[in-house]
Amino acid sequence: MSTKEMRVPKKMPKADRRAQLMAVAQEIVRQQGTDALTLAALAERAGVSKPITYNHFETRAGLLVSLYGEIMNRQVSALANAVDDAVQELGQVALIIAEAYMDCYKSIGPEWHAIGAALKGSAEMDSYQRQMIEGHAAFFGRVLSPLTDLPEEVTLRRCVGIVGAAEAISDALVRGQTTWEDAVSDLTDLIVRWLGR
Repeated sequence: MSTKEMRVPKKMPKADRRAQLMAVAQEIVRQQGTDALTLAALAERAGVSKPITYNHFETRAGLLVSLYGEIMNRQVSALANAVDDAVQELGQVALIIAEAYMDCYKSIGPEWHAIGAALKGSAEMDSYQRQMIEGHAAFFGRVLSPLTDLPEEVTLRRCVGIVGAAEAISDALVRGQTTWEDAVSDLTDLIVRWLGR
């Protein structure tokens, strides 16, 4: 979508304005990298005043965390939908999780990891990443616990490791260091071997 297509009338509901700003921010990161994404650059590109961007995000870190969070929410939603439709068997659910995880990263593109890298050391991002890992691990635990004989606390601990592995594998996929097929196969195998009955 071009910058002209992203421009919208000045008056719009707050939720719609935020969605528009997030779309423009993601476009900036995709085209120019995270260094180009500032609240002032976002305001100019979106055709709004600087106070509007500050009102929505307060700081550049707040903007990046919001963008990271929106991408994460899309991923969680895709995972939940895929798992809901799966046959409840460990190998099948592991495959569905791996495919949905890698599909999401492939569709998002390299900006996901670029945003995370830009926020390294940010207190806001550190807090958000902890919450994200805990949330993903809890989701995986809820989905996978009924499919394994391991005690629930062991499954939950291992799901933290699975999330870490999924992040590393998806990063390799986005960087072109592995194929989608190998990424899916490796994550599926990890889940099945670590949680298998």
